Amino acid sequence: MSRRRKFAALAVAVTVLAMTGCDRTGDAASGGDTRDGRIAGTVTVFAAASLTESFTRIARDFEAANPGVTVTLNLAGSSALANQITQGAPADVFASAAPKNMATVTEADDADGTPLVFARNQLVIAVPSGNPKGVTGLADLARPGVKVALCADQVPCGAAARTALNAAGIALTPVTLEQDVKGALAKVKLGEVDAALIYRTDARAASTDVTGVEFPESTRAVNDYPIVALRNAPNRAGARAFVAYVRSASAQAVLAEAGFQVTP
Repeated sequence: MSRRRKFAALAVAVTVLAMTGCDRTGDAASGGDTRDGRIAGTVTVFAAASLTESFTRIARDFEAANPGVTVTLNLAGSSALANQITQGAPADVFASAAPKNMATVTEADDADGTPLVFARNQLVIAVPSGNPKGVTGLADLARPGVKVALCADQVPCGAAARTALNAAGIALTPVTLEQDVKGALAKVKLGEVDAALIYRTDARAASTDVTGVEFPESTRAVNDYPIVALRNAPNRAGARAFVAYVRSASAQAVLAEAGFQVTP
């Protein structure tokens, strides 16, 4: 082989090796699997506001189990998050407080696989500590002078509230409609309303400030919480690993402690 041909062959080999190296580096930077099977990079999780406390802890535990991984949480109403995803917001995982909002994502072909239910949640009536209005059930919310906060109808906690109120045959006009469950809870904590229909888990997390009053009609409005990795996830390996972790025994124990009904 001539010196010129040897030089050309060597140049091709170097180029191939460089491209291979770049691909591996790109995979690691974006969170792809490394040679030893570990994940890396940032996992961006869009999660319903009612998952704030639980997912904050689960994210910390996931990071501890996967050194080099950082979980970034975007916590808001499920309907708002679903719209952000379908409009192209960069996210790896979506955890919704209701199947309806998850359907917005799957119908837009933005899900990587089939969403899986990982928990369920139920409503309570949140009242200030001491329950000054003596609220014992849904009928009390319709009494004159009782100011009530609800979530907006397009938000899972709002849809569940409407289902429960309809089941009880109770009509009421809330003084405010909030965009997520944390907003409704805040109105009670600030003393701006006398009661709010929120999730049991949120009332438990705020138990120093509010009391959760159980009511039988809540069994008619139990919300399933589905989770899925996203098709355009910047960190696909990290997304799948996080979804699997949420359904693990460790994460399910965290959810159960928070008051969620966990799935087998």
